[in-house]
Amino acid sequence: MILNKKKNIATMLFSENAKIVLEKRYLRKGPDGKPIETIEEMFWRVAKSVAEIEARYKKSPYSPDDLAVKFYNLMVCKDFLPNSPTLMNAGTKLGQLAACFVLPVEDSMEGIFDAIKYAALIHKSGGGTGFSFSRLRPKNSRVGSTGGIASGPVSFLKIFNTATEQVKQGGTRRGANMGILRVDHPDILEFIRAKEKEGELNNFNLSVALTEEFMEAVLSDKTYSLIAPHTGEKKGELRARDVFDLLVKKAWQSGDPGIIFLDRINKDNPTPSQGEIESTNPCGEQPLLPYEACNLGSINLSNFYTEDTDEKIDFKRLKEVVHLCVRFLDNVIDLSKYPIDKIDKKVRLNRKIGLGIMGWADLLFKMGIPYNSEEAIKLAEKIMSFIEKESKAASIKLAEERGPFPAYEESIYKLRGEGPYRNATTTTIAPTGTLSIIAECSSGIEPVFSLCFYRHVMDGEKLLEVNRVFKETFEKFGLYSEELIEDILENGSIQHLDYIPDELKRIFVVAHDIEPMYHLKMQAAFQKYTDNAVSKTVNLPNSATIEDVKEIYLEAYKLGVKGVTVFRDGCKSSQVLNLKRDKGKESKVRQRPDVVYGFTQKVKTGLGTLYLTVNEVDGKPFEVFATIGKSGRSITAKAEAIGRLVSLALRSGVEVEEIVRQLKGIGGEHPVFQKKGLLLSIPDAVAWVLENHYMKKKDRNNSQMEPSLKRPVCPECGEEITFQEGCMLCPACGYTRC
Repeated sequence: MILNKKKNIATMLFSENAKIVLEKRYLRKGPDGKPIETIEEMFWRVAKSVAEIEARYKKSPYSPDDLAVKFYNLMVCKDFLPNSPTLMNAGTKLGQLAACFVLPVEDSMEGIFDAIKYAALIHKSGGGTGFSFSRLRPKNSRVGSTGGIASGPVSFLKIFNTATEQVKQGGTRRGANMGILRVDHPDILEFIRAKEKEGELNNFNLSVALTEEFMEAVLSDKTYSLIAPHTGEKKGELRARDVFDLLVKKAWQSGDPGIIFLDRINKDNPTPSQGEIESTNPCGEQPLLPYEACNLGSINLSNFYTEDTDEKIDFKRLKEVVHLCVRFLDNVIDLSKYPIDKIDKKVRLNRKIGLGIMGWADLLFKMGIPYNSEEAIKLAEKIMSFIEKESKAASIKLAEERGPFPAYEESIYKLRGEGPYRNATTTTIAPTGTLSIIAECSSGIEPVFSLCFYRHVMDGEKLLEVNRVFKETFEKFGLYSEELIEDILENGSIQHLDYIPDELKRIFVVAHDIEPMYHLKMQAAFQKYTDNAVSKTVNLPNSATIEDVKEIYLEAYKLGVKGVTVFRDGCKSSQVLNLKRDKGKESKVRQRPDVVYGFTQKVKTGLGTLYLTVNEVDGKPFEVFATIGKSGRSITAKAEAIGRLVSLALRSGVEVEEIVRQLKGIGGEHPVFQKKGLLLSIPDAVAWVLENHYMKKKDRNNSQMEPSLKRPVCPECGEEITFQEGCMLCPACGYTRC
C-alpha cells in the first residue's frame, strides 16, 4: 500500500490498541497533557525530519520530499519502525533520537559523578545507559589523595540507582541502566549478590562480564586470578566453578545477574584501536565503546509473508526495505541532537546503526513452522544472513554517496579488505515491546507469550486481544469458538486441549511450551548473522532447576552467543509469567468492633505529609486510614482509596507481608528522601509504615519471602506482565521497564 499524503487512512491502518499506545506514549502533548498531533502528523513529522537530511548529500538518488513519502509508508504500513526516542523526538526541540548509550565510570570521584550527571541528561532525553564499574578500585582499597578507604563498585551502583529514580525520561518513562562488572574484579562476589534482596537496584539490569580465561577455568575446574583494576596487581584467586555456580544460583532465584562474554564481544569490535568495549546498553543487545550511542530500528517480518513464491517470503521487497531502513537510520545519526559533546563526536566517528526484526513468531505461524524446530532455526539463519548481507551492501552504497565512517581506515574492515562501509555496524536485534504493539506483531525474535489475553484500554475497560494469525487459522479449520478462548485464557496455550489436532498444537506454541534449549538455539541462530548482539530471554518454567540454568549458561558459551538472560516463571513476586486467574474464591470480611486502638505515623512524601492511622485487633493490623495534608482533592482521594483497599485486604485475612509486597516499590512522579531512606510514592510509604511496625525483624527487602505465584501486576493497569527481551512488558497497556 502506498500512502502519498497525510490522510486519515493512516489511522485506519492501526488497531484501537495501537492508537491508545501511540496517543499515550508517542504523540506530542500540550501543557494539559493532551495530544497536539494526530497519528498521521506524528509519522509525517518523523518521516519529513529524517528525510530532510538527504539534502546534505549531493550524490543522493532521492529528493527529501520523495524520500519522506517512502519513510512515511515504511512506518504507517508497519514494515519498519525506528526506536522509541526517534518516534518521540524527531522534529521536536529536544531532538535526541538514539536509544542506547554507554558511559565510562572512571576511578575518581570526579569521574564517577560526571557519569551520574551525563546519565541524568541521557535519561531526561529518552535514552538508556550502560556502565561498566570494572575500573573502580575494590572495596577497602586505600584512596591515595585523601588517605581514605574506597567503598567499592556496589556502593556506587546504589548511588547511580537512586539518581535514576529522580529523572523521568522525556516525561514518558523512567531511565533504564545496565551495570556490568568483570568476573576478575575483587568485588565480584558482592556484585553477584547485589540484587538478591528483591527491590534492590530496581533501575538496573546487572550482568557479569565473563572472560575466556574464566570460562576455560570453569570447564577445567581451576582457579583464576582477581585483579585490582587501579594497580593491575593480583588480589587473590577463586575457584572458577564456585563463582559460576553462584552466578547460576542467583539467576535461578531472580533472573539477575545475566552474563555477557566480554572477550567474544571484543573479538567483533570493529574499531579496536579506539579501546575495548566494556559494557552494553540496558537490554544487552548493543555493546558500545565508552561515550558511544546507537540508534535502532526493526523490520516487521510478518509483513513479508507471501503465497506468490515457493519460499513464502518476499525477499525482493525485503531487500528494498532493508536498503531504505539503513538510509533512514544513517540519516538519524545526522539529525539527532546528542546531550553530550563527547557522545556526539564518538557517534559520528563510528556511525553505528542497529537494524533488527520483529514479528518472527507471527511469520512462523503463517508458514506453519514450529518455533521449536530445526526448520525454524535454519530459516532464522537464512533470513538474518540475508538482512546482514543487504544491510552491508546498503552501507557500501551510502559510503559511495557520503563517504565511509571516519574511523574506517583504522577498522578491522580495512584490515580485511571489506567495505568501505558508511557504518561500523549495521545489525542489532533489540527489544520491540511497545513497537510491536503498534505494528501488531510478535516482539523481536521472541515466541508469542500468549495466544490471547485481555488488553487494558481506558477507564477500566478491557478488550480481548487474540493473535491474528491464530484466529484466522482456527477459523479456517472451524475450530475458533468462545469455548476455545476461555480454555486458552487459563494459561495462554492450546497444548492441554484434547480437541485440538496435534499438527496445530505443534505449530501454535507459546513461550512456555518451548524447551529452554530451543530458546537458546534461536538466539544463537540470529546471533550468527548479527553485528552487535541479540535481545532474547530464555523462559523457564517454575519447576526448572539450578542445574537447568547451569546447562543453559554452558551451552550459551558453546553456541557462540554474546550474552544470555534467563527468567524462571514466578521467581519474582512482581515479575510473574502466569496467566491463570483466581476463580470463584469468596472472602469473608471481618466486621469492625465498636472500639479499636492503634497509632498514627507521620511520613513525609513528595506529595505532602502523610498521616497513616493503623488500628489493631488482637495485636494485628485491622484497618488503615490515610490522609495527606496540603494536597489537592485528587491526591487526597487516592490516599483515602489506598487506605480503604488496604483495610479491606486486612479484614479479609490477607497477611501484612503480602500487602507490603504488593505496595512496596511502586514508583511515583515525586519520590522523596526521608530519614529511613527513599520513599517512591504514597503506596510505598504505606508499605514502609506497615513493614516498620510489623516486620521489624525482617529486612525490608527480605529475600526469604516466598515469591508470589498470583497474577502479576502492571503498575499502570494491573494486568499481567511478561518478561521478554530483557524487559518487563505489559501487553495490556504497553508499559515497559528494562
